[in-house]
Amino acid sequence: MTPHSGRVSAAAIRPEPSSGLVAADQAELVLGQSLPLTGPSAQLGLDYQRGAMAWFEEVNRKGGVHGRHIRLVSLDDQYEPEKTLRNTETLLQRPDLLALFGYVGTPTTKVVLPMIEASDVPLIAPMTGASLLRQPELRMVFNLRASYRKEIAAMVDELVRDAHHRIAVVYQDDAFGQDGLNGALAALQSHGLKPVATATVQRNSNQVSEAVRQLMAAEPNGVIVVSTYVSSAALASALREKGSWAQIMNVSFVGTKALQQAMPAGESNGIGVAQVVPFPWNRWIPVVADYQRLMRSHADDPSFGFTSLEGFLAAKLITEGLERAGANPTRQSLIGALESIRNLDVGGFTLQMDRSDHQASDFVELTFLGSQSWEP
Repeated sequence: MTPHSGRVSAAAIRPEPSSGLVAADQAELVLGQSLPLTGPSAQLGLDYQRGAMAWFEEVNRKGGVHGRHIRLVSLDDQYEPEKTLRNTETLLQRPDLLALFGYVGTPTTKVVLPMIEASDVPLIAPMTGASLLRQPELRMVFNLRASYRKEIAAMVDELVRDAHHRIAVVYQDDAFGQDGLNGALAALQSHGLKPVATATVQRNSNQVSEAVRQLMAAEPNGVIVVSTYVSSAALASALREKGSWAQIMNVSFVGTKALQQAMPAGESNGIGVAQVVPFPWNRWIPVVADYQRLMRSHADDPSFGFTSLEGFLAAKLITEGLERAGANPTRQSLIGALESIRNLDVGGFTLQMDRSDHQASDFVELTFLGSQSWEP
């Protein structure tokens, strides 16, 4: 999907009206979002946005929340922190902004955390599993997805069970990668292991020759990658080209569909990816069946995937909060509403939060890529 294809993107970033604010009982419920819509990591942002908009458009079609439509204002940051900072400043200046929603990425979200906390504006469902967003002192951040540490612990357990004990770690040279490295070191230590090599890659870059050189010298039989699909695809292709058949494992943020599309046909076979949402092609799961139906109804590109399902579930989470917050929600009433969610089954996927725990889900499972497309 290109940045300019599909009705979802256009609807989410359509120009703002020039007229003044409408009456409160007629006003839209405005959510602000900064994410990559162009640039090397655009596929992650576009997929997440498509899933969220599929749910929001259905809610609006049915009359909105307490009669008020949800409006998602999405600004492009190209997965670059300085642009996220500018976008957030712009969003926070809006007098009608109720909450921030669905930021994508660790380094991009990290840079705006002080601003968000100081402004008392809730940020719901950022697409990052970093520990820095799960600190108890953060009162404005509400996480949907499980942490990277839980993902990496599951990956290391799997590698060790399969007798892959020579494990290397490749991580993006920023806050995202450092958090993943720390998680990998802890997971390896729990098995009495240390990495046979650690190497870095740059954000939004396919220049991985130095990382590949270090890995080939160490001869690992397992590689944990903490980066996006741009670097991970280049790394995996280069390792295979040089004859390494180490089991490669990625954290969920890599973007499963984007990773497959970034590699030659068949070359991604066997690569592992941790997932924090259910299997998007399993229609026996009620929420997945709803997701598939609404993607077909509301998205010009109705293809399914883990990232768009995460956006869909995130949209359901914030909609539940808006429903509970009442007809005229404030930021504080929305916060209280989210903290009131207890053991909520949204159709085979359970959400739970309270005042001291803003982590809605700890769901993690591992998938392995093959020649199948998974499409129905």
